[in-house]
Amino acid sequence: MNQRGRNLTEIGEEILMASRNELYMSLPYLDVALCALRFLPGGEVTLSLATDGENLYYDGSWLADRYLRSRVMTNRAYLHIILHCMLRHLAKKRGKVPELWDLACDAAVESILDELDYPCLDEGTVPMKQKFFGECRAEMPVLTAEGIYRHLLRQKLPEYELAQLQRRFLVDDHILWSPEEQEQEQQSKRQDEKWQDLSSKTQTGLETMMSDHGTGGEAVLEQVRVAVRDDVDYRAFLRRFAAPREVVAVDGDAFDYIFYTYGLQLYGNMPLVEPPETREDHRIEDFVIAVDTSMSTSGELVRQFLACTYAVLRSAGTFTRKVNIHIIQCDDQIRSDTAIQDLEELRDYMDHFALNGGSTTDFRPVFDHVAKLLDAKIFTNLRGLLYFTDGMGVYPEKRPPYETAFILLGEPPLSVRMPPWAIRLVLELPDLERAAREAAAELPDEIDWDELPRT
Repeated sequence: MNQRGRNLTEIGEEILMASRNELYMSLPYLDVALCALRFLPGGEVTLSLATDGENLYYDGSWLADRYLRSRVMTNRAYLHIILHCMLRHLAKKRGKVPELWDLACDAAVESILDELDYPCLDEGTVPMKQKFFGECRAEMPVLTAEGIYRHLLRQKLPEYELAQLQRRFLVDDHILWSPEEQEQEQQSKRQDEKWQDLSSKTQTGLETMMSDHGTGGEAVLEQVRVAVRDDVDYRAFLRRFAAPREVVAVDGDAFDYIFYTYGLQLYGNMPLVEPPETREDHRIEDFVIAVDTSMSTSGELVRQFLACTYAVLRSAGTFTRKVNIHIIQCDDQIRSDTAIQDLEELRDYMDHFALNGGSTTDFRPVFDHVAKLLDAKIFTNLRGLLYFTDGMGVYPEKRPPYETAFILLGEPPLSVRMPPWAIRLVLELPDLERAAREAAAELPDEIDWDELPRT
């Protein structure tokens, strides 16, 4: 390396350290994350900035040019890289369309930077960015990479529009995000676990600081909550609402095969004991599904939720033959209450589903209505209520005498404050689709998943 190259390398490292220090002064809750990457000269890796989750590779010439134009640009570029790691964008790329996932990740990170009201990150208003963010916010309360990626898939933008967005949001090089060799995959997994743990600690620190006073980190916290959220097993979640019930089936655990086979050997065809004809199992009988039909809810999205729930409930070992399900549609008042006696009726309801409502959201009428059904002995053993909603509405103050889960398709804004007794389950559409596919695989003749609507 010649003298000029060595000087640019040293200058680049000094610029990164200066940006790190300036960011720390404004965002002290990111102290560990800001120091989590080791600086290495880019060499043949990148002509700008790139990370593999362990190192930050940089080009000194690129950094020097950017720093001379604006110190804010280098600050944003540094934090841009750190947020990619914290939000686990590197590990989540597998199985995605590369150019759309890269753009979605860059847009999600830039939306956070725009919301952080600090002089060291203020680049002013960029009309194209704000227009794109506005289009995305019409579909999702929090601009996550996953949500923006689905938005881009649905939009099917022409190549020139996609290229314009890529140029506007492009900051770093994502070339190191796709490890192909087994050794690299294992290393990538370890790094992802490291950043998930680091993000979880950042979330705890942010929530602690924000409980006393504002920190300006709300935008970071909203997305960090998404990043540290574990994958959800929707099928296992539904089974928690099952109650012990005696069903007609052989109970292998309570059956002694020794005496059974001994009798066959001794008497030819006369076993000494017969297998029990019933066993205790956990099944769902009484159940309530409430659907938020306010203006923020899509009819096709609700139908997708019902289709996924049907597939899960219809899988073996979940429901008895006869059920008592009430599907309630409600915005600020009860719009409909449909009683379902068996799962074929649920399938028919799903096929002919129509959304009724369109006003504001008030959750209280549903709980008042269910209380009346309990008083009228409509339910004999109500275990729980699923409420499909965006989470933004008026909640009841008192805890009902049954478990209640609010199913949120995507992370809600921090302004949403659910009561402490409520079960809060955040699902992404792929989680629902995966659960439905797994359940439908057990019933190949029942559901053609590819024919279900996409949202």
